[in-house]
Amino acid sequence: MNMGILGLSTTLGIIAGVAALAYVVALIMSILRIKKPSDKAAEIHGYIKDAAITYMRRQYSIILAIAFIVGIVIVISGYVWSSNVLINTGIAYIVGALSSSFVGILGMYIAVLSNVRVLKILVEKGLHRALRIAFHGGAVTGFMVGGIGLLGISLLFIAFGGLSVSYEDAVKALLGYAFGASTVALFARVGGGIYTKAADVGADLVGKVEVGIPEDDPRNPGVIADNVGDNVGDCAGMSADLFESYVESIVAAMAIGMLIKAVISPTLVAFPLLFASVALLTTILTAQFVEISPIREPSKTLTTTSLISIIGVAITTLLATLTQLSYVSVPLTNLWGAGVLGLIAGGIVGFTSDYFTSGSYRPVRTVAANSRAGPALTILSGLSMGFYSTVAPAIAIAIATYLAYNIGVATLGGYSVLTGGVYAVALSGVGMLSVASIVVAADAYGPIVDNTAGLAEQAGYPEEVREQADKLDAAGNTMKSISKGYAIGSAALTALALLFTYASLLKDYANQIGIKFDMQSLFTLTRPDVLAGLLIGAAVPAFFTALVIQAVTAAAFEMVEEIRRQFREKPGILEWKEKPDYNRAVDIVTRYALKRLIAPGIIALVTPIIVGVLLGPIALGGMLMGSIITGLLLGLFQGNVGNTWDNAKKFIEEGNYGGKGSEAHKATVIGDTVGDPLKDAAGPSLNILIKLMAIASSVFLILILSIRLALGLLPIG
Repeated sequence: MNMGILGLSTTLGIIAGVAALAYVVALIMSILRIKKPSDKAAEIHGYIKDAAITYMRRQYSIILAIAFIVGIVIVISGYVWSSNVLINTGIAYIVGALSSSFVGILGMYIAVLSNVRVLKILVEKGLHRALRIAFHGGAVTGFMVGGIGLLGISLLFIAFGGLSVSYEDAVKALLGYAFGASTVALFARVGGGIYTKAADVGADLVGKVEVGIPEDDPRNPGVIADNVGDNVGDCAGMSADLFESYVESIVAAMAIGMLIKAVISPTLVAFPLLFASVALLTTILTAQFVEISPIREPSKTLTTTSLISIIGVAITTLLATLTQLSYVSVPLTNLWGAGVLGLIAGGIVGFTSDYFTSGSYRPVRTVAANSRAGPALTILSGLSMGFYSTVAPAIAIAIATYLAYNIGVATLGGYSVLTGGVYAVALSGVGMLSVASIVVAADAYGPIVDNTAGLAEQAGYPEEVREQADKLDAAGNTMKSISKGYAIGSAALTALALLFTYASLLKDYANQIGIKFDMQSLFTLTRPDVLAGLLIGAAVPAFFTALVIQAVTAAAFEMVEEIRRQFREKPGILEWKEKPDYNRAVDIVTRYALKRLIAPGIIALVTPIIVGVLLGPIALGGMLMGSIITGLLLGLFQGNVGNTWDNAKKFIEEGNYGGKGSEAHKATVIGDTVGDPLKDAAGPSLNILIKLMAIASSVFLILILSIRLALGLLPIG
């Protein structure tokens, strides 16, 4: 058995991971070399930094406590059932949780340190230089995603014996690494989303609608909490989200490759890691376009960087694939094609989101125009655009899945038709996420420049500085829309791969206990258990969405009451004679976010066990299918519609249809408020939900089968 490609891919994974982290260190040094200003902006920045660190410390103490409990339970279960694989899975789970936490915490901290420095550079050296520093801050988070993800997978694979004949057990244990990252990501996304949107909604409803003061006005008691929320939600939350997507896509493809029991299996296990490693090295190079770009428009610079990265990754991964053809017996160029399909689908999903959410295009302008008739038409027109926006991404993902599957069948059908096809689908997920570092960098750029614009407003900088800061911020809004669409699109492909990983493992375990199991039965809609699971799975994302939105609503209500109280009891605030109590507002959203983040996460962890034990593993497979379909559509819809309403508001604030303070503006503020918990809390959390349930089902499968046997139930169903 040729194990050489496994050694090559893991070595390359370590090299790429170390290179990415070295780049991160260089970026951090370039940011910290810039001295902070010593004016009012620095004072306000201090409030934001202290509040963000306090919240993150409290949030992650809860998240990691839950993660350690789950990890220890998995390890203990391994000792109970004398399973080294399960013990290693538990260890990998804890490492995955710690890795995700590190990416989220450090990335957010650097983002907070960057915003005031971007403002200083904007004043002293202009827009283009400020764009570079803001992108550096986002790239710290982005390249930690790729660097730590590849290092974690490569080093754990080696530690668990992946370079020996027991490589299959090493791959199974890696599922724990993805599971740990996914667990932390869901709690972080939900908690950060509740925090940021409760603060945003509360500050807007009272400040903009009731009192009529501008966004980021320092008289608003909720303004610091709002600035903090941009970081803990959009930066820490998104980084954790795409970190787990990135890791899961690679691990899922490796797991499916392992399940093709043939001499080519090591090659199939190694190829996803090889593809991702070359892609990461490529994106380090393509990220430098921001440094040399002749384009003066920030959003066009960032969009062009993303396009160059997609093209660059396609070329370099092809070259790397061609170098391996003489050493392996698999036509890897076909499989490379499956990965490129994912790259293309990701571009379509991302830029469709841009079309439906950018003020440069018709959908947002239509919503803004309708808002002249009041908030009802703002809501209705926005809803229609949100639903329209799901069609092209769903079709793109469907076509990519269909073509990739057929490539896999044509290439690997001689070994296993179904598994070969599914392996290629998993590779398309790896391809889509191979530019994750650039996507996260562009997304984390968003909260940095949002805070920069807020600091300029709150510190009373000249109008020309604020206009330049708003240009940076507008580019951030565009990139956040693209990133959110990209995240949910990649989630669908990754979740499909994880679903087939679950099905393949179920077949493997069934064979071990002497039960003949046809994997096709898992996808047969004539089976009542599959249909039951399908319906339950379709309902879970809806229930999850309701929980998250209700949590934001409850926290926002308390925020509104607190801001009203301060304006009522301290009338001097609006006259600039009294200082708002920012700490009180921060404390309210912190307490509510921490209190409400647990329940949605527990649903994702517990539901697969309950359905698997009570209805059987085949019903559980049906549940995963249902959750993927509805989760994809709900996630795309919510992420896009929220940004459509947000940018319709910004379009009017630019002076269109009456500008700030007009009736159309008030209507779009209401639309933006409705969309806030959709685009930044519930919607982005759904893509983690569907993947977490899928990976949890695979990890808990042995436990589910054991419980059913102990209860005297048929193991499979």
